[in-house]
Amino acid sequence: MDIQASGDFFAQLPGWAQTTLGITILALAIVVATTLIKKLTLKLVERSIHTHARFANDRPLIFLIVRHLTNIFPAVLTSRGIVLVPNLPDDVVTVARNCATAFIVVTIVLALNAALTFANSVYQRGPNAAMRPIKSYLQVIRIVLFACGAILVIAALMEQSPLLLLSGIGALAAVLMLVFKDTILSLVASVQLASNDMLRVGDWIEMPQLNADGDVIDIALHTVKVQNWDMTVTSIPTYRLISESYKNWRGMSESGGRRIKRSLHLDQHSVRFLTRDEITALGRFALLKPYLSAKREELERWNAALSERGLDTLNHRQLTNVGTLRAYVQAYIEWHPRIHRDMTRLVRQLQPTADGLPLEIYCFTSTVEWNEYEAIQADIVDHILAVLPHFDLRLFQRLGGTDIRNLALLLDPPRALGAARAS
Repeated sequence: MDIQASGDFFAQLPGWAQTTLGITILALAIVVATTLIKKLTLKLVERSIHTHARFANDRPLIFLIVRHLTNIFPAVLTSRGIVLVPNLPDDVVTVARNCATAFIVVTIVLALNAALTFANSVYQRGPNAAMRPIKSYLQVIRIVLFACGAILVIAALMEQSPLLLLSGIGALAAVLMLVFKDTILSLVASVQLASNDMLRVGDWIEMPQLNADGDVIDIALHTVKVQNWDMTVTSIPTYRLISESYKNWRGMSESGGRRIKRSLHLDQHSVRFLTRDEITALGRFALLKPYLSAKREELERWNAALSERGLDTLNHRQLTNVGTLRAYVQAYIEWHPRIHRDMTRLVRQLQPTADGLPLEIYCFTSTVEWNEYEAIQADIVDHILAVLPHFDLRLFQRLGGTDIRNLALLLDPPRALGAARAS
């Protein structure tokens, strides 16, 4: 009887009151049901996260996905319940249902977008994340996802088939190609970079034309971010890494050795033959003993053959101070404990120039760490500079202001002193 009385009471209300009461009841039902479903779902998800601890850091993303998915429920209730509200015009019911359908599409698209972010977060913790980043591919999927979502939303609001809209978009393919030109180029470049293993997160790359010299910190669809050594960040369009050249230092890092290539320019006027006493004195260097012994035997045999032929001693071969220095430096880098044993170790003379005779050291350190590399390189150069006087050799150095003044004092002391006092 109570239910019948309530029905009679509802039927006796004016049309506008029936509509208002129906909308109010529908709204309250939607709010209550949605609140209960969200709370229940979030509690179940929270328990699942506690069970799978590896996803604890991804809790905000998981909750975001769940919230988007639970938003589908009020839209479904709206779409189903709006037809039960009395005295609503058919146009209003149709618009409400279309909007609810469009909202469901938007909610699903947002949930899938959050799911892609979650997938990338989980993948980045894997062992191959640096070698095979998937961020650019996920961005392409996002573009397709939002494009399809936009088509479905428009189709739902217009009550038209999505295929009809797609047929119209086909006529705009040329325009879309121009609009998404950079995206298409970047997608092709990303595929080539990934498939050929040309670039990884953490690689040190050098691209002078774009002022990039540092570590790769992010590889996305459109840009690659490089943190330079001065802590600035350079963004490089992805397609330029395919169309232009750059240097990747990954090979050096993986080899375990970093190259030293330094030249010392010797004063060519200090190059000469060594006397017997000087050879004896240099024999005190333990690193030179094997070289001097082998060289002495070789020269004695050679010169003995020349003497038997009656040639003047002027034709005899002799040891030079620069050749002996080269042998010493070669022995030094082969002995040095921080020089890589399995890589090239070479000391050579380069083409003499107006700046002296270059003596080049070419070897690899046993570490790729920057600070240690610089310390090893400086240690080797310091040692060679310190031993030069033992070989009676000098470095070439151009005249500076003080050198010119001292030369002037030597050539014309009164005039030079007068000029110095005037200044």
